[in-house]
Amino acid sequence: QVQLVESGGGLVQAGGSLRLSCTASGRTFSSYVRGWFRQAPGKEREFVAAIRWSTYSITYANSVKGRFTISRDNAKNTVLLQMDSLNPEDTAIYYCAAPNRIGIVPDHSNEYYYWGQGTQVTVSS
Repeated sequence: QVQLVESGGGLVQAGGSLRLSCTASGRTFSSYVRGWFRQAPGKEREFVAAIRWSTYSITYANSVKGRFTISRDNAKNTVLLQMDSLNPEDTAIYYCAAPNRIGIVPDHSNEYYYWGQGTQVTVSS
């Protein structure tokens, strides 16, 4: 079994920054890809960013390119999401996710099997 634990959410003013982290425990295949998704009230869950562990290949949603940075800490089996220049449209619950197989399409939520509990990010105007 795999457990994903997110942390780092909170309340920040527009233009501010937050850093989210996602630590995984359990079976190692969770490290093939790690993705971040978010869901705002009344909206569908949307892709934010993903990183492939072996190649360090990174994918971002267009809405966060240039503002968010995803990275990994191998020693801690942790993925970080540095979020800068936040705006109220970034307000959502942010979820970390991992697949149970290799070769997934990283920006498709239905490709992921394990999900964290989510962490709230609120950006005030």
